[in-house]
Amino acid sequence: MTLLPAGWTDDAAVLATHRLDRSGFDPGGRPRAVAFAESVDDVAEVLRAANADGIPVVVRGAGTGLSGGAVATEGSVVLDLSRMDRILELSAADELAVVEAGVVTARLDRAAGMHGLRYAPDPASAAISTIGGNIATNAGGLRCAKYGVTRDSVLGLDIILADGRRISTGRRTVKGVAGYDLTGLFVGSEGTLGVIVGATLRLRPDPVRTATLSAFFADFAAAAAAAAAITAARLQPAVAELLDTACLDAIDAADGSALRSRGAAFLLVQTDGWGADAEMEAVRGVVGPHATVLDVTTDPAEAETLLATRRSALPALERRGRVLIEDVAVPRSRLAEAVAAIEEIAERSGTRIATMAHAGDGNLHPILVLDRGHEIDEHVWATAGEVFTTALRLGGTLTGEHGVGLLKRRWLADELGPDVVALQHDLKAVLDPRSILNPGKKL
Repeated sequence: MTLLPAGWTDDAAVLATHRLDRSGFDPGGRPRAVAFAESVDDVAEVLRAANADGIPVVVRGAGTGLSGGAVATEGSVVLDLSRMDRILELSAADELAVVEAGVVTARLDRAAGMHGLRYAPDPASAAISTIGGNIATNAGGLRCAKYGVTRDSVLGLDIILADGRRISTGRRTVKGVAGYDLTGLFVGSEGTLGVIVGATLRLRPDPVRTATLSAFFADFAAAAAAAAAITAARLQPAVAELLDTACLDAIDAADGSALRSRGAAFLLVQTDGWGADAEMEAVRGVVGPHATVLDVTTDPAEAETLLATRRSALPALERRGRVLIEDVAVPRSRLAEAVAAIEEIAERSGTRIATMAHAGDGNLHPILVLDRGHEIDEHVWATAGEVFTTALRLGGTLTGEHGVGLLKRRWLADELGPDVVALQHDLKAVLDPRSILNPGKKL
C-alpha cells in the first residue's frame, strides 16, 4: 500500500485494541494497520491511498459504538480520529460550536456551560464517546425526549470523501434549505459515505431551573403505563427514563445500593426551563397513581446522582456477563405493549433480557445478558430477531439510535423493503464507488 502519514502503525498490541467496539461482537477480522490522524490532511491522505489500492477503511473515534459499526474488517486500515479533538470555535452570540470529530461529547457540553449554554444531545456514553461517533450513528440520549437526537443539533459538517476530496455541507444559520440536505444524509451514515472530520453544532441555553422525579413501581408494566400517561397528558419532559428489575439488581450489585428494595421498576423524569416546577406538578399527578414510591427534587446535585444511576445501568449489566445490546423503538403509545412482549420473549427463550428505555420517545434497549464466554449462537440471534420482529409489528424500527452496524444487517430489508435497500446501495456507489468505506456495515 502507498505510504500512510506519520502516526500509522501495524504494532500487534495497537491492532488488538482497535479491532472491536463496545458491542463486543467479534466477526474475526484483523486490520492491517491503524492510522492515527491528527489533521484533515492526514485523513485525506489515508483515503487517497486506500482508495487507490482498494483497501477498506474503518473509521473509529472512542470505540463506544454498540452495533459493531466500528469493528475492524479483514485487511482494513482503522482510521483513528481521537487525536482530532479541538474545539475550534464556541460562539455564545450565535449559540454554536465548531469542533473536530474526536472531541468528547461531555467536554463540549462543559465548554458550552461556561457560556450559559449546553450541547443538548446526551448519550449515556457522553463522558467517553466522541462527537464524530455520535454523528455517525445519530446518537440519542437522556435529553432526547425534548431536545431531539444528534441530527437536531447538527448545522453543518466537514467531510472527506472516499477519494480524498474535502466537502463542507450545511451552514452556520439555524435555517437553511439551499440544495439537497447532504448534512442529513451523512448524519447516521456510520462511516459508509464519507469520513466526518468536523461539525458545526447548535447549542442551546442552559435551563434556568430543573425538577427531577424518581418513582418506583410494582412491575415494569406499571412503569411503562406511567410513562405513557405522561405522553397522553401532552407533557414533554426533558428526560423520561425507565429501568426494569434486572437493571436495578445489576446496579445494586455493582454500587452497593438498595434500589430494588424500593420497587421492581424505576422511572426518572426531569422537567426544565421557566415552567419546570409547574410541569413537574402535572407529571407527578399522572405518574402518582401508578407508583408505589415517588420523590421530587429541585436540588441539582441530587438530580445528577439520579441521572448517574440511569447511566450506570449498562456498565452494571456488563459486569454480570456478556451482553448483546439491542436498540428498538416503537410508537410511544405502544411502549407498554412492547415491554410485555419482550418479557414474554425472555421467558419463552430462557434468555436473560434486561430492559432500559428512553420512555419519552419510545426507544427501548433490551439487553441480552449471556454467561461469560457464551457464543452469540443461532438461539441468541433468534431471540434478538423476535425482539426486532416485535418492534416492526408494533409499527417501530430496528434501531432508534445505535445504528445498524454489523449486528442488524440481516433484518434491515424487513423494515426498509428491497427497493429502498437497493436505492441506498446506489447512493453509496455514487459516493464510494470502490466500496472502501466501512464495507459490510449499515446496508
